[in-house]
Amino acid sequence: MSMTQSRFLFITLSNIGDALLTTPVLQFLHRYDEHASIDIVSDKRSSMLFLHCPYRGEIYHKHKDRLLRGIPALLFELRRKRYDLIVDLRTDILARLIRAEKRLTKVGKGQHIHAVENHFSAVSEIAGDEKIPPTTLWLGQADIGYANEICRRLPGKKWLAIGPGANWDKKIWPAEKYAKLVRTLAGEFDALVLLGNEADDAKAQPLARHATLPCVNLCGQTTLLQAAAMMEKMTLFIGNDSGLGHIASAVGTASITLFGPGDPERYHPWGELAGWHAATDRNIESIPVDIITRKVKEHLIQASQIQDTHKFS
Repeated sequence: MSMTQSRFLFITLSNIGDALLTTPVLQFLHRYDEHASIDIVSDKRSSMLFLHCPYRGEIYHKHKDRLLRGIPALLFELRRKRYDLIVDLRTDILARLIRAEKRLTKVGKGQHIHAVENHFSAVSEIAGDEKIPPTTLWLGQADIGYANEICRRLPGKKWLAIGPGANWDKKIWPAEKYAKLVRTLAGEFDALVLLGNEADDAKAQPLARHATLPCVNLCGQTTLLQAAAMMEKMTLFIGNDSGLGHIASAVGTASITLFGPGDPERYHPWGELAGWHAATDRNIESIPVDIITRKVKEHLIQASQIQDTHKFS
């Protein structure tokens, strides 16, 4: 590519997990032209994921709750620029309304593959045989400092994080099963950290009260990036089908995600340290604790082997 600075526009998705599954495309765009400034369109909350991306340009918010009322203002801002390349992973409509030399979308491409592969198909024309990068999340120094301060109070070095909540009750493994799991894993970890938003705190409190490990409940107490910085320091994350499992993968932490309804083949966290288990009857409450206990112990061994391979490669 030319040494003169190009301007790209990257249109990502709304929810935290969905937006993280688009970051391999964003990383590819930077590798494709390392001098390009990449503007990003995202929802307000998910835009925090890109706040510290070192090669981003401006961040523009698409307010999905405003329907068409938010589009004119967004278009007014975007049409003031001319882009060399637009990659739209949401639809191809917005891309067609903005001035650009080239537009790439995933419309009409693979629908029955993992979401990351589907997103990456949007850039297949310019990516060729390029290997799909992992998902990623960029942390700020203040967020890292927050996590360092919390972790100084934790005993040992082997820390388990649990995300007891999700955005739908049918996606939530019962709190009593998480409590039993923690009891069976007490010999594997030194401390327990509970992560989630304010709504998840109701699930977290009984788990914290009855935990057999030293426990810190951070549900509703952190920003998104502070939670991600905490996640980066954990040995393992276990949680329901939610954005936290994708955050774990994006910061390189081993994880196990539990699925009831949903499509884990398409939407499981992306990465070699990401494990998952799906209820055979799509009822997450039916997943036995002993199966997850066994899976955790196996996954810890596998994750350690993978990390050792990377360390000496």
